[in-house]
Amino acid sequence: MVRVGIDLLEIDRLQGALARRPALAERLFTEGERGYAAGRAHPAMHLAARFCAKEAVAKALALEAWSWHDVEVLGGGEPPRVRLSGRAQERARELDVEVAVSLTHTPITAGAVAVAS
Repeated sequence: MVRVGIDLLEIDRLQGALARRPALAERLFTEGERGYAAGRAHPAMHLAARFCAKEAVAKALALEAWSWHDVEVLGGGEPPRVRLSGRAQERARELDVEVAVSLTHTPITAGAVAVAS
């Protein structure tokens, strides 16, 4: 059985939340994700796409209790992929699935789709 998750986010919404609560970035994103975004021209756009990927993975795996760091989006010069740990990894093993993601963004909106199969 194939499971799909999708998420969309207005980039300005995440950017505003991060500006109001700088510690939020550490809670939501791994050091690698923050580092990747910091090296880009529009960091908030890349963080928003990663946020969407985490949400999409959680939906595809039907996760209820999980940590934001249980799903890490990897990639730079290659297509993005996820590294699962903690509850996300346990759930993927329970379902006997691997998870693939696709990220997208416009200047206004970020989105991601996750497929668990």
